[in-house]
Amino acid sequence: MSLRIGLSLPQLGEHVDTVAVREFAVAAEELGFASLWVQEHLFYPEANESVYGGRHTTSVHPAYRSVFGATELMAFVAACTRTVSIGSSILVAGYHRPVELAQRLATLDVLSGGRLVAGLGAGWSDEEHAQMDVDPRTRGRRMSELVEAVRACWGPDPVQFDGYFFTIPRSAVRPKPVQTPHPPLLSGLRSAAGLTRTAALFDIWNPSSGTPEALLDQLDTMAGMRPEGMSPVRLFLRSYLQRPTDAVGSGGQGITGVENDIRTALVTGAEQLIVELNFWDEMRSSADWVAAPSRLAPLLEKADELSAQLATADAP
Repeated sequence: MSLRIGLSLPQLGEHVDTVAVREFAVAAEELGFASLWVQEHLFYPEANESVYGGRHTTSVHPAYRSVFGATELMAFVAACTRTVSIGSSILVAGYHRPVELAQRLATLDVLSGGRLVAGLGAGWSDEEHAQMDVDPRTRGRRMSELVEAVRACWGPDPVQFDGYFFTIPRSAVRPKPVQTPHPPLLSGLRSAAGLTRTAALFDIWNPSSGTPEALLDQLDTMAGMRPEGMSPVRLFLRSYLQRPTDAVGSGGQGITGVENDIRTALVTGAEQLIVELNFWDEMRSSADWVAAPSRLAPLLEKADELSAQLATADAP
């Protein structure tokens, strides 16, 4: 299976507008990118005290001062495109309840013709969890139950669910997704508990860093915990032109660094490499976003080139 390349959608920053989103999405699809992705954040607390991005800092990237809503952005892009997959990496579980989330995501899957990948994660912002009246100390257990309840909502009616965090009375919950048994569920969890949850509940794992050896070891760990009858966890690796924890103005790893991540993705058997653009210094205007798919199109050729090289090297 060849490696496919996905792109994050224009979503963060004051310069993102309708033209940027529409033209970026249409161009990416026409050029052959496989998927388009959103993330989820609510607001920008001026006095943030949460540990940001697992990097032992509370300094948050300024692009987060303006964030398009995740499901609304996916719906708009679904209407602008025809074949490209549309996914969340990730929606924060603590900001949602099961029936509401199941309805939103099923609607997206129906309106897109079955193109949704539903990514969920635990999040990191205590301030944002407080806005949703959720204790962040419960976020892992709550997320597991949320996934179970959403899957129940996507199953046959009548739906009924009784858990610690959520209760759904005997109900009809519709629409149901186009994809069966449900849209692929994606996780970016990396902790020991997160790997256990991914193995038990998710279809795709979407880490954002790691050596090939570490990633393969974690995939093996999840394979050993996978419930009987479930297909192996699929790997979608994430790459950053510039990480949100990199200093603004540093330039990040740029396109050359992403090319190195392509090699890691191929070695680890990833199906997709998702390239994040929202923190890249070179995304300064709507016009920069419109031009970005063409600038990144050589990555598609690079993936094919490296894939052929590895295949030749492995041949007897």
